[in-house]
Amino acid sequence: MKIGCVGGGPAGLYFAISMKLHNPDHVIDVYERNRPHDTFGWGVVFSDQTVENLMANDPVSGATIRDEFTHWDDIDVHIHGECIRSSGHGFIGIGRKRLLAILQQRARDLGIGLHFEHEASTDPADWAEFDLVIAADGANSRIRTAHVEHFDVDIQVKKNKFFWFGTAKQFDAFTFAFEQTEAGWVWAHAYRFDDQLSTFIVEMAPETWTGLGLDTMDQPEAIALCEKLFAKHLDGNALMSNATHLPGPQAWLNFRRIITGQWSYDKFVLLGDAAHTAHFSIGSGTKLALEDAIKLAEVLNRPGLSRADALAEYQAERSIEVLKLQNSARNSTEWFETLDRYLPFAPIQFTYSLLTRSQRVSHENLRLRDQAWLEGVERWFQTQAPGGRDTGAPPMFAPFRLRELELANRIVVSPMAMYSATDGTPGDFHFVHYGTRAQGGAGLVYTEMTCVSPEGRITPGCPGMYTPEHVAGWKRITDFVHHNSKAKMCLQLGHSGAKGSTKLGWEGMDEPLDSGNWPLIAASDVPWSDANQTPRPMTRADMDMVHDQFVAATRMAIDAGFDMVEMHAAHGYLLSSFITPMQNHRTDDYGGSLENRLRFPLEVFTAMRAAWPSHKPMSVRISATDWMGDQGVTPEEAVRIAQAFHEAGADLIDVSAGQTWADCQPVYGRMFQTPFADQVRNEARVSTMAVGNIYETDHVNSILAAGRADLVALGRPHMIDPMWTLRAAAQHGYRGVAVPPAYLSGMGQLARNMQRAAEQEAALRG
Repeated sequence: MKIGCVGGGPAGLYFAISMKLHNPDHVIDVYERNRPHDTFGWGVVFSDQTVENLMANDPVSGATIRDEFTHWDDIDVHIHGECIRSSGHGFIGIGRKRLLAILQQRARDLGIGLHFEHEASTDPADWAEFDLVIAADGANSRIRTAHVEHFDVDIQVKKNKFFWFGTAKQFDAFTFAFEQTEAGWVWAHAYRFDDQLSTFIVEMAPETWTGLGLDTMDQPEAIALCEKLFAKHLDGNALMSNATHLPGPQAWLNFRRIITGQWSYDKFVLLGDAAHTAHFSIGSGTKLALEDAIKLAEVLNRPGLSRADALAEYQAERSIEVLKLQNSARNSTEWFETLDRYLPFAPIQFTYSLLTRSQRVSHENLRLRDQAWLEGVERWFQTQAPGGRDTGAPPMFAPFRLRELELANRIVVSPMAMYSATDGTPGDFHFVHYGTRAQGGAGLVYTEMTCVSPEGRITPGCPGMYTPEHVAGWKRITDFVHHNSKAKMCLQLGHSGAKGSTKLGWEGMDEPLDSGNWPLIAASDVPWSDANQTPRPMTRADMDMVHDQFVAATRMAIDAGFDMVEMHAAHGYLLSSFITPMQNHRTDDYGGSLENRLRFPLEVFTAMRAAWPSHKPMSVRISATDWMGDQGVTPEEAVRIAQAFHEAGADLIDVSAGQTWADCQPVYGRMFQTPFADQVRNEARVSTMAVGNIYETDHVNSILAAGRADLVALGRPHMIDPMWTLRAAAQHGYRGVAVPPAYLSGMGQLARNMQRAAEQEAALRG
């Protein structure tokens, strides 16, 4: 096979090497537009796994690279005059120039043609004598650009400005240095990659870049300013640029996230950064490129596999790995782009947030890396909780206070529709369901959405709070919970609106009843789906009626013995139908702007707050996004929504998402709604509760320690395991959780078994 590689960076060189190793008869030429030793980066970072992959693929070059790596284990975070160091991270770095030299020599030894200062053609006709042309020409790929319509290219330019410097300062840890200027914050990502040099990337928001005048400075001026800003970290060492051919402002870059839906066209095959990019803050660009090269060479040389099938397998397998890293890179990038959220944090929590920003590193992963450091984080977190006691427990077991209500821990049993009430009255099922979960150790137990009127029910099986029988049914439950556990009870009150009069969940979710339907009301005459009834737009009289129903239900909650009340203003139900423009088409004072759309829900909440005892807390559940882009509620609007309810007296914002529009496009995944709780908490400066596909103790502790939410609600895990919190306490060796006396012996055995299992696992690891 005769192959041309366009681009003489690590991707193109390593692919050529890999092909020759599979079959020395391949004829391969690499064409590079620059000189052999030109490079516009400084150091590159690998993981231990990448090194293992290189050694398995080519032990010769792999051993040379491995032997020249610089190793370091620590991360230093400089913020607010402190340096926080954590260990166990295991980084490996090498100079980009040295890496290229190693690969160039290996390519020459294998008989690969290297052609420098050669501008390769993008026209397939000019490559007639070649079987394949590998486009390894980087993020600015000329081949991809010339045939963009065939590669399904999606390029997103990120907002922050950065400059990739080098310096002779030898950093003994991967260093993040944050400095405040009169124009805003600037920060550096710095790491040593050989015995003489370190990479020093300076990054900042575009407003800061402009405010500092960097948009008009030449390179010497910009370098001098950065040296001044980071003087205490550079110890008198200069910053160096290898992009001196560029005017000052142009040397500052915006990272371009690249996704391609098709990796091959005609004879061209995309490789490395030409096909995809991952932000430098997770250091995986070269790793992805080298692993692309290994896979592409393997499939092209597999006997019996057609070229078309080989290229399809290459893209299918590698795109999964790329997606994983790009998701992590997106999280990391957004953390740096929204840095202002986290700057008020104490340095230790700021560092924890930084370390876990990509979600590739979790709470327990940090314990494996540096147990002593993580235990310091846990002690700090406990001392910030009510009482300020250092219990040595993970964050999930720290108490939390809302007004005069103190919760024993941060675990919440999420509101989950049970569809098991009779005429709105909770019965024996609810008594057992809620009582068992309260005994399971959670600090707070939510009821399912409890409806304020018969017509406000979602289904005939939904519970209500509008008759004396309802009060009695709920009081039976709250009395049991209070007498037999440390859990507190929150009543979630809502009205179904356009999503009402439907079948029980297991009979047909959101499907209308076969018979016995009741009329619906909502903000506008917008049906939930084509199959559902069209609701009647609410009149002022309807609004007054619903307002009074919520207030009456709130007063009943006092008699029923609830500790807390939540107003449900999410998921497309009646109050949510006012907030989302997808459902609210009104032209009066209750439609149009966000302020108008919030008017009625705020009226209802304000009246509920006035009816509820001032010493008891209230919360509001919101949908932080409609998953409909700018057509619906956006996360930025969610911050304003949360602020409005907080100003009206809400103590907690229960941050959910979606379910407001049948055709929405949610992005599911582990903890997929937590970023919204994070944004609301740290931009609106309010207490939040995170929900949504949270199912492990690791998730809970990571969310809390990173300051992404104050409480964490778990729904489905509690459905199947009402003792989830007691099990978590046993897993962590925590003895401070409240256990019903009758269950103490079972808890003791569980704790002993888990302790033995942990000791066995540690022995196997060590």
